[in-house]
Amino acid sequence: MDNTNEQQANLEDIYEEAAHWHVNTGGETIHAKRIGGWFRSFKWYAGSLWLLYFIMPYFRWDGQQAILFDIPSRQFHFFAATIWPQDIWMLSLVLILLAMTLFGVTAVAGRVWCGYFCFQTVWTDWFTWLEDKIEGNPIQRRKLDAAPWNARKIRLKVFKHSLWMLIAILTGVTFAAYFTDVYALWVDYLTLDAPLVAWVVLASFIFGTYVFAGFMREQVCFWLCPYARIQSVMVDKDTIMPTYDKKRGEPRGKIKGKGASERGDCVDCHLCVGVCPTGVDIREGMHEGCITCGMCIDACDGVMEKVGRPKGLIRYASRKDMDGESLPPLFKRPRVLAYSTIFLLAVFGIAYGLTHIPPVELSIVHERQPLYLQMSDGSIQNKYTIKAVNKTPKNMHLHLRVTGLPSIKIRMNDGDEIVLHAGKLNRFHVYLRAMPSLLKKEDTKIRFVLESVDPADKIRLEKGTVFIGPRK
Repeated sequence: MDNTNEQQANLEDIYEEAAHWHVNTGGETIHAKRIGGWFRSFKWYAGSLWLLYFIMPYFRWDGQQAILFDIPSRQFHFFAATIWPQDIWMLSLVLILLAMTLFGVTAVAGRVWCGYFCFQTVWTDWFTWLEDKIEGNPIQRRKLDAAPWNARKIRLKVFKHSLWMLIAILTGVTFAAYFTDVYALWVDYLTLDAPLVAWVVLASFIFGTYVFAGFMREQVCFWLCPYARIQSVMVDKDTIMPTYDKKRGEPRGKIKGKGASERGDCVDCHLCVGVCPTGVDIREGMHEGCITCGMCIDACDGVMEKVGRPKGLIRYASRKDMDGESLPPLFKRPRVLAYSTIFLLAVFGIAYGLTHIPPVELSIVHERQPLYLQMSDGSIQNKYTIKAVNKTPKNMHLHLRVTGLPSIKIRMNDGDEIVLHAGKLNRFHVYLRAMPSLLKKEDTKIRFVLESVDPADKIRLEKGTVFIGPRK
């Protein structure tokens, strides 16, 4: 008897807390109740990974910023690796890899990215956590919003918005820091000496973070995020996601009163709606606003525990699970198999690219106007423009020789030695001369060979081209 009274008292508390919860259509701010649970803890751990975003610019590697997108120098530094525009094809593979990860995870477990890792979700969670600590629980926040302005309300609102603005500023400065030295950037901002583009980036991120995470919140997921619109093509009957067990829960209602013995396990407390950050009712089935964060699972399990009923009324499950069918293994699901195959190909491509980045990117362009010149001594002269990107941190001193055509003469404007300056695009002209009697046909294949002056450097670069002469 005492146990039943305790359960009824717990339910009355839940009903009172959830009395204000309903699905938001965009006309009000959702104040989701924050409760503990396994999924709540996982959400915190997943969101904490974004702290790396704030601290990574401060890491140094070989005397420079570890991660730096140096646009003016056209260099992307990732710790020991330097990516040049010539290697930008790997960026395509990275984007493919990220897309396949997103699609594959969605096919298996729904919108896990949205629920735990998306920057909009995480920043909104931080903002609402601060709001909860400063202004109180959802009921208290609603009362504060409806109350007339007084000293207490002004103090709380100013304090909350100041912290929001601080996070927005740090977010903007950190993003800009990935494109320039972070310590110099802070000095430029604090001394008001930053370039215009840095101020534009900062202002954009302050506005976006403050407005999206502080005010729009779930409306970004509803109206601005394209992923919410295309999720239906990524999930199927095998996808597991937070699902309400209608067979067990219906008909819903209070555990006491007329017809209580005929009701299901759902006590219709609406707490699953009250904790939802997007304000959807999981009991109504799949909804585009559901970000599969599992907060409703924690809430429902807590209620089931209080009323003495089994947990799992809302749980991660597929439609096949609910229909009593067994799930096929992942390797037998064509969609998951296709995503995984493309993912692995992208990984192998990126790994190959990173391990085979040449120290020098060499290109040779034959002069076309004119194709050749007949010199006064009867020899045929061809002009070439050599472009070499030295991707190493030191200058290279090289000798040039040409193979494929005997007795060919080499002339350069800068002498016999070629210097490739570190981290720069080096451009120079080369003139080759050969007697007509040595030319067997109109175009002769030759190869430029550049070798290091110091044999200890062991640098050898080759590039093929043609030597063009008169028609035979």
